[in-house]
Amino acid sequence: MFTGIVEELGVLENVTGNSVASKLLIKADKVLKGVQLGDSIAVNGVCLTVTSFSSAHFTADVMPETMKKTNLGRLKRGETINLERAMRLGDRFGGHIVSGHVDGTGEIVSREPHANAVLFRIKAGADLLKYMVPRGSVAVDGISLTLVDVTAAGFTISIIPHTLSHTNMQGKHPGDLVNLECDVIGKYVERLMGWKTTEQHPSEATGLTMEVLRENGFL
Repeated sequence: MFTGIVEELGVLENVTGNSVASKLLIKADKVLKGVQLGDSIAVNGVCLTVTSFSSAHFTADVMPETMKKTNLGRLKRGETINLERAMRLGDRFGGHIVSGHVDGTGEIVSREPHANAVLFRIKAGADLLKYMVPRGSVAVDGISLTLVDVTAAGFTISIIPHTLSHTNMQGKHPGDLVNLECDVIGKYVERLMGWKTTEQHPSEATGLTMEVLRENGFL
């Protein structure tokens, strides 16, 4: 579990494998403090497992499903990437609940300065946009951000100077792909609204109907 508060910018130093599966060698510092084999580190918002490490690097495997769903397969040597260690019980919760399980990618279509911030317009599919609401939360390349607005074609985020300078968004421009993880609360609400469990029908799809509302005391 993560919070979407990027701890440091790492550098991709090597990639081995192919377009189906690969191994990443990442140069880092802060996230390596106290690291152990098997620990989880979010890389551009993707929860990866540390398979080896040194005082200045760690490696992580990227499986086919992750390559298909994220932008990790497009990373190039020397590219900066967002890193965050898994949160510890009792830590401050500065962002929002981020699982590190990316839902898909979006494409940056515009980048415009707006007073002391930068507005990014990102195109995304309807399967992701249905979980987004204005002033709600979204993780973009692992960064916890607030949605400014949401349309049928995409959404807008506003990034302050501190976040811009401490994340990989400083180098993002139109045409770049970013990893998107929608707010997990919206997914659970959809699931609970769309499924009704009974002894006779353990997974009966019902959707939200007037009957369901009455049965649960809302009418």
